Amino acid sequence: MASSTKSWKPWAIGAIALALLAGLIAFQFRGAGGANATAPRIVNIAGIAYPFEGRQVYSGVTGVVIEQGWLKDELARRGIQLALTPVPTAVGAPLINEGFSGKRIDFASYGDFPAIIAVSGGVPLKLVAPIGQGQNSYLVVRNGLAAKSIADLKGKRIALHRGRPWELPFSKLLDANGLKQSDFTIVNINPAATPAALASGNVDAAFLLSDGLLVEQKGMGRVVWSTKQAPADWKMRAELFARGDFVDAHPELTQLVVDAYVRAAAWSAQESNQAAVIRDAARGSMPVEIIAKDYAESGIPWRERFTPLFNPDVLGHYRSVAGYAHARGLVRIEVDADALLDDRFVRQSLRNLKLDGFWTPKAAAAEPAKAAGARS
Repeated sequence: MASSTKSWKPWAIGAIALALLAGLIAFQFRGAGGANATAPRIVNIAGIAYPFEGRQVYSGVTGVVIEQGWLKDELARRGIQLALTPVPTAVGAPLINEGFSGKRIDFASYGDFPAIIAVSGGVPLKLVAPIGQGQNSYLVVRNGLAAKSIADLKGKRIALHRGRPWELPFSKLLDANGLKQSDFTIVNINPAATPAALASGNVDAAFLLSDGLLVEQKGMGRVVWSTKQAPADWKMRAELFARGDFVDAHPELTQLVVDAYVRAAAWSAQESNQAAVIRDAARGSMPVEIIAKDYAESGIPWRERFTPLFNPDVLGHYRSVAGYAHARGLVRIEVDADALLDDRFVRQSLRNLKLDGFWTPKAAAAEPAKAAGARS
């Protein structure tokens, strides 16, 4: 024992003491605000955007978040820059999925089906804020073709942008009518190229979002069916998704982003702002009257159209999307919809912004409509 004690040199004891002190300081730093040391310098949000008057304008609630400026200011106060990634509708969700996979973006407002594709492929996404109650899809038939339903188009060429949110209601429409995609020639082109394809006769029909109403307005075809005739679950939803690893590492920043989206949703939901919302939604994308008609045909009260609540029908919708996509071979691995949804941030946002009771909660999901009601 004595010889062992004598072997400790003064310099060695000092070095050990210094190491212990450094470790203690580092531990205290991490525990008492060390997260700030690892906070990102940039928070990147992606969204569908359109060129308008020499700049990119973002669609939906993301555009309102940008115009309000609250999120940018709150992040700046913390020494963090808000970066925005505009995504053209022609490439849309696949580009967003690549950004999430490569950790180049942290949040994105985009569609349900592409998000399910990403999660099934191993991208750890979280749905942190619902945005509204869905968009209608439209089946448009070219001029000169007598078809009145999807069944009448069997053997014909149909334009469908594969992997986009509206592919899922298209698949459900086929299923409800006892049809398969192999019963048609599916032409994979983006919506911007579809009107020309219809006008030239290169395709006989197209499945689109509100672009379908525009095609009809321009006299290039006629709408023969839309999801307003189908169960509410068939509507394409777009939500605010976040990378799961970002949420886990930076819950306080995630809360700021969700607060900003809930603030923007509350502004959009006010009747007094309806004209401004429609006007802004039309910038660079659609005529105002088309946007107004699409909103009107949703049949949803204006305020409730922008609800960020995790009502039971949100979970029901994503369970349906995940199950259907897997059952029909659209994804290889079925996504756990219950694990995808993370409602804690919206619940806190409603308290932070004093918006409890602003939107109407739903006690239970609506009963699904009969398949026959969805037939075309």
